[in-house]
Amino acid sequence: MLRPKFMLGTLAAALLVAAAGPVHADIYRYVDENGKVHFTNVPQDSRYRLFIATNKEPDAVTSSFHNRYRPYPRTDRKKYHAHIMAAARAFSLEPALIHAVISAESGYNPLARSAKGAKGLMQLMPGTAKRYGVDNPLDPEQNIHGGAAYLSYLLKLFGNDLNLALAAYNAGEGTVMEYGNRIPPYQETKQYVPKVLSYYKKYKTMM
Repeated sequence: MLRPKFMLGTLAAALLVAAAGPVHADIYRYVDENGKVHFTNVPQDSRYRLFIATNKEPDAVTSSFHNRYRPYPRTDRKKYHAHIMAAARAFSLEPALIHAVISAESGYNPLARSAKGAKGLMQLMPGTAKRYGVDNPLDPEQNIHGGAAYLSYLLKLFGNDLNLALAAYNAGEGTVMEYGNRIPPYQETKQYVPKVLSYYKKYKTMM
């Protein structure tokens, strides 16, 4: 009876490939007619069979937008949850989506202000605040109501395409239309949309 033979150096090299980072590779092996064991991480022979399956690192986009943005603590979310629920009912939105926008826009800071003039939890621009009757954008209830009204409008405007609605919330509806109803090629907007979607996905499982 033939006993498999292999060189320790060959196996060690294969295991080092499996353990090395950040590149990961499955290790395959086969035993030839002489009982010799062969290892590779790039099988080019149908006789190779999987020997060691290594863990795969998530791709850069998944790492960036699904690991970096962790849900805010329940204590932060609970502060304004009643206002969020009321706005969600009024404008037929999911509470998780409103929470996601607030997380991305202000991190639940009702006094947040941007260099461009946006204010409050949902970072309403002066024109948007006026458009939806928000007299004091730093008032959480008014701000959430106005932001939810605008978000609902954008969803209807873009045929319930959440990606476009969020892009418009960030860059303006006119800008999205200008680019042919596509996400504008602005770095901030390209990062903003998956950021909100990441929060949204997580909050949906928690509510």
